Amino acid sequence: MEIEQIEQTLRMLDTEKLDLRTITMGISLFDCIDSDSDRACQKIYDKITTKARDLVKVGQELESEYGITIANKRVEVTPIAMIAAASGDRDYVKYAKTLDRAAHEIGVDFVGGFSALVQKGYAKGDHVLIQSLPQALAETDLVCASVNVGSTKAGLNMDAIKEMGQIVVDASKKDYMTNAKLVTFCNAVDDNPFMAGGFLGVGEPDTVINCGVSGPGVVKAALDRVAGQSMDVVAETIKKTTFKITRLGQLIGSEAARRLNTRFGIVDLSLAPTAAAGDSVAEVLEAIGLSNVGVHGTTAALAMLNDAVKKGGIMACSHVGGLSGAFIPVSEDAEMINSVENGSLHFDKLEAMTSVCSVGLDMIAIPGDTDPAVISGMMADEAAIGMINNKTTAVRVIPVPGKKVGDTVEFGGLLGHAPIMDVGKGSAKAMVNRGGTIPAPIHSFKN
Repeated sequence: MEIEQIEQTLRMLDTEKLDLRTITMGISLFDCIDSDSDRACQKIYDKITTKARDLVKVGQELESEYGITIANKRVEVTPIAMIAAASGDRDYVKYAKTLDRAAHEIGVDFVGGFSALVQKGYAKGDHVLIQSLPQALAETDLVCASVNVGSTKAGLNMDAIKEMGQIVVDASKKDYMTNAKLVTFCNAVDDNPFMAGGFLGVGEPDTVINCGVSGPGVVKAALDRVAGQSMDVVAETIKKTTFKITRLGQLIGSEAARRLNTRFGIVDLSLAPTAAAGDSVAEVLEAIGLSNVGVHGTTAALAMLNDAVKKGGIMACSHVGGLSGAFIPVSEDAEMINSVENGSLHFDKLEAMTSVCSVGLDMIAIPGDTDPAVISGMMADEAAIGMINNKTTAVRVIPVPGKKVGDTVEFGGLLGHAPIMDVGKGSAKAMVNRGGTIPAPIHSFKN
């Protein structure tokens, strides 16, 4: 049995595209707060470059010793809106550039946490950070940003949702790829190691290692071996497969934390695709029995996949967290792109799928002339799904100037390419302009 398990793991690594998607060090910046922004930025730079100076080296050592690829080494920090508020600065671009400089110095792939949490209203610093987003993201390479505009407990901040629609449009005019580094959340979690939405929550330790494991190719291969069998067998196969993947993540994450002299936090088991062939969540759904993603039955298949992934993770590790489930980004999944291009997957179906998956409307290219109110409407819809279902939802859409429905945009690298999707006609502009708050649902009162 042990030999068989070893052979299974080797097969996963060699031919089924199993990787550890990220080891992410969370670093609290509360002790860097200073009314002088220059001093605060120096403290931030010093702390990141001290605490995470060996993160990449340790990751490379673990890759060599265990024979597994760790695709990304990342850092996430306390939401900068909280840290910069003491300064009185009129924009926080300086803080973003400090994060970028520190990330380049230690050699990580991304740094997350240029973020604001405004689900119940704006605190000092939140509005400044949000208005800084287009310039900050355009003038940095590795900085990722997020804004949490709603939660099940607080309701939806419609003023922030309106503002974020305009921010996305403004950012696209500077460089449309900046929006690949910006996520608008409802129910954002404190321990998400994935970018672009990662930040270190306020209740987290001073430093912590969270890791993300992904293996859609492994799950697809396992399902191919049970072709034609009942859905009970399909669910159990997914659960057992994700159990093995999660155990690997716990091993590597715990060892990374030990070598970096910090705490191990969580394993986030999220089936996150890439544009590479054989690394597709859409192919997993089609292996369950769909002719194409987007046909009737897709939401049911995705709901089962997401649930089975979570059950397998919980079986394997007492510290499963983050988002843990299945991501459905359009540009990063080769088969998802095919389904859009052949007409079987539309925007409305994607929205329905987000009610049962891990995040939401992710990496979707839209026409460059899309009205900000239309984007705010998307954000409001997604946030409402998250609020009512008590789950994380998000929007990461990319208006591409000069592009229209039917065109294609090349993002490059692991981000792949994307067809420009139709966002429909009309808008919710009058509703969005009302502002205010959509109150929390009745089931939020659980004390």
